[in-house]
Amino acid sequence: MTALDTVQDGSPAMKPGDTINPDGARIFRLFGWIILAVMAAFLLNNYLTYWQNLPGINPIFGGPANGSLPIVWSWLQLAIYAAFVLWAIAYVMRNQNTLRQDSERITNLNTFLIRAAFFSVLIVGLVDSAISFMRIEELLPSLVGEELADDLGRSRFRGAYVHMPLIGLSVVLAAFTRGLLGFPWLALLVVVAELLIVIGRFVFSYEQAFLADLVRFWYAALFLFASAYTLREEGHVRVDVFYAGMATKTKGYVNAVGSLILGMSLCAVILIIGMGGKQNIINSPILSYEVTQAGFGLYVKYLMAGFLGVFAVTMMIQFVAYFLDAIADIRGEPGGRDHENHPVN
Repeated sequence: MTALDTVQDGSPAMKPGDTINPDGARIFRLFGWIILAVMAAFLLNNYLTYWQNLPGINPIFGGPANGSLPIVWSWLQLAIYAAFVLWAIAYVMRNQNTLRQDSERITNLNTFLIRAAFFSVLIVGLVDSAISFMRIEELLPSLVGEELADDLGRSRFRGAYVHMPLIGLSVVLAAFTRGLLGFPWLALLVVVAELLIVIGRFVFSYEQAFLADLVRFWYAALFLFASAYTLREEGHVRVDVFYAGMATKTKGYVNAVGSLILGMSLCAVILIIGMGGKQNIINSPILSYEVTQAGFGLYVKYLMAGFLGVFAVTMMIQFVAYFLDAIADIRGEPGGRDHENHPVN
């Protein structure tokens, strides 16, 4: 092997006629897609158990049931896991995607989810602020009538009949606005909301709880939803002593082990602890449409509890994509970042 047969970081170069055998990567692709399938089945079962009052899978393993439905429903819920895993296996076996192709496909799915989440907090924040402002100024009864104005003062009504349709609208908008994540815009809106608080307090002597709630709502979303995107762009801070000087293959080992042991395990712990029961820290506020104690604040505290779930789901998806990309680096597949920085040809 000559100097022309290696890239600048010392790893073997891909020659024009070289190919990567996709069969060798299948075990890693199976692992990644099965992880995502199990997570999707867990989330669906969480909804069926605690929102639709199905018993859950606990009775099968000797645990308590949720509700009084027969155990056959538990077996049907367990079958959801099997069905999702079989779908993942079938997907991997019927196509010859490379690791990088699967990584890119998973990342694109995650980008859509994050985009939908950003539209949700943007639209819900603006609409809920408008409702809170009109309640404070007693404008709602004249606009929507006394009965609806009273209903909008109840968190369960506002959550189910205002927030949820707006979240559905956000998903539709996300499907038709590809390429727009909205991080800069949301950061700007956080600054604008904070500026309104300052101007209202010190210029007009006007201060209301919903403005402070809006800042916290948007800032929490900005911090938690942007984490997966930042991981994709290698934007997280590394305590880097040795990594920058490593060969591409060595970096692949570091990233693969880190994604598996530190990343995916953390996300799994958050989901299990946060959504493992009806009274857990994510499920409980969402099921009760929990709000803050401020009299005329935003009714979005339950959504902020859900932010932790969105963080865990999007980070799990991105860690799977990152893991597959790292294995591709180990196997020497072309198309990675280091290959872009040090082209072979």
